[in-house]
Amino acid sequence: MRFAVVVFPGTWSDRDCFDVINDVFREDVDYVWHKETDLSEYDCIILPGGFSYGDYLRPGAIARFSPVMDSVAKAAEDGKLVYGICNGFQILCEAGLLPGVLMRNDHLQFRCQWVNLRVERSDTAFTNACNVGQVLRVPISHAEGNYFADAETLQRLESEGRVLFRYCDADGEVTGEANPNGSLANIAGITNERGNVLGMMPHPERCCDPLLGGVDGKLIFQSIIESSRSLQPAGRGGKTN
Repeated sequence: MRFAVVVFPGTWSDRDCFDVINDVFREDVDYVWHKETDLSEYDCIILPGGFSYGDYLRPGAIARFSPVMDSVAKAAEDGKLVYGICNGFQILCEAGLLPGVLMRNDHLQFRCQWVNLRVERSDTAFTNACNVGQVLRVPISHAEGNYFADAETLQRLESEGRVLFRYCDADGEVTGEANPNGSLANIAGITNERGNVLGMMPHPERCCDPLLGGVDGKLIFQSIIESSRSLQPAGRGGKTN
């Protein structure tokens, strides 16, 4: 499997994503500069966290015009996996690949802390290594993570099962106190209609090593790898050395 980690001016979680894929999972991965226009050789494209273009105008508003985004849209259209984390989620919403917007946290504070996420589905390309109702402990690091969508969009997301992660307490209860940013319905991650594009605000790439305080993030990357591998011709796979 081949991963592309897209780098925009101001991206800073690219190294975290690269190291997890390369060092933890031993899969092929490349950094891809935002001016690249061909992503056809990759199976999964990751838009990592950071402050693309300094978050000027609003997070993701400028990055969505980068040359690479046409190729990201084509990859999604072709059924490849596209994964936006934090600023990557914001970019996907700005580009129209996911519905809704990420607004300023309702308490108007930047939050860098651990949160609990309840897995809502286990039959997707991003959660097949998880169980429904499982609680993952994953860190967040954002000031604009407050997910908002109009009532019709929110109803569609819920009815179509496109909410994959919700902020919850340690027992899996979805409460206001467990919501770190004011997101509607405690939404932490959603997919597109086809289910091959995921955007989420928490950072699973930061909890794939016990030295960092947790390993729950590995389940998401493991899901992606296993899902893609099941679709690959025989003989393709990760690194063997």
